[in-house]
Amino acid sequence: MAVGKRIFLKREMPDLEIMNQFKEIPASNTADVMNRVGAMHPRINLMSSPDEPIIVGPALTVKARAGDNLVIHKALNMAQEGDIIVVSNEGDMTRALVGEVMMAYAQYTKKVAGIIFDGPIRDIDAIQHMKMHVYATGTTPGGPYKEGPGEINVPIACGEVTVEPGDIVLCDPDGVTIIPKGEAAVVLEAAKKFKAEDEKKLAAAKNETANRDWVDKSLAEKEFEIIDDVYRR
Repeated sequence: MAVGKRIFLKREMPDLEIMNQFKEIPASNTADVMNRVGAMHPRINLMSSPDEPIIVGPALTVKARAGDNLVIHKALNMAQEGDIIVVSNEGDMTRALVGEVMMAYAQYTKKVAGIIFDGPIRDIDAIQHMKMHVYATGTTPGGPYKEGPGEINVPIACGEVTVEPGDIVLCDPDGVTIIPKGEAAVVLEAAKKFKAEDEKKLAAAKNETANRDWVDKSLAEKEFEIIDDVYRR
């Protein structure tokens, strides 16, 4: 088996009933209950205009060579409806990995839920209007190579987060959070509770009943000094 040129056709999939419930929970709430890990780096931004603010789907992972999209093309051929393709790119920012043609195929023919690139794209004039969730680090007219190597359905790092094939990918306008499929049930219950508490805090912030005493209490516990005077050199 040639490491670096491996394409696994199968992956362990998440529990679909559990996965679909994450669609009701913001990516931020879910990342918070995982001790604020699992959220991708903010260099990866939403580049399209989806109708649905939140989507979830199983990760189809792609380990691309820097600036090369050969295995991305293969991943598009393999993708199932509702998949979210997650692409690592060795940190390259000089070559667009895809353009309008590939994204149109992904949206209209394959009907994937979204694609996440740890690298740039091009043809933003068209992609910015697409209804599929597309995340990338930016744009450049410089195109990709199609030489390989690369791998599909192996563990990758995307946006400083580990993503394994079949992990749950949660996307919203804030960005992307990855939920390990084996921990999904526990994370879901915690995220539901967190969201309910967050909604209470929001209501209090709007109706002038917010209790902010915790701020001074926390500062005191951390031994901050409160000085009733102006700063002087």
